[in-house]
Amino acid sequence: MISKITKKPKLKQPATAISKSSTLASAPEDPKQIFSTVFEVFGTVQGVYFRKHTQSKAKQLGINGWCMNTKQGTVKGVIEGNLDKLNEMRHWLQHKGSPRSIIEKAVFSTNEPLPIHNFGTFTIRR
Repeated sequence: MISKITKKPKLKQPATAISKSSTLASAPEDPKQIFSTVFEVFGTVQGVYFRKHTQSKAKQLGINGWCMNTKQGTVKGVIEGNLDKLNEMRHWLQHKGSPRSIIEKAVFSTNEPLPIHNFGTFTIRR
């Protein structure tokens, strides 16, 4: 006797299925993960103690990196730390600054993850 073998139909994976890689991408950030970003602040940021106040704020937040005046009249630098503190520092650089500064705009690179800190503290470069 010959029996007819029926195959089970292949089920298509729903479009909303989550792959392993997308699960990792949407997982909450590790609070210990270190990120780095490059910044440049435009406006009245030289001659108003902007670098000194930036260093003080960075140390308060536990941010490492550096900042310096440029020949173009801006302040640029690198900041690194955990994402929450980095975002807090970015906000400070973009909206607050030193008491006498007038910030026109601040430009930031994308946050780059780091395996370890590149800097031991926050310094002012000359």
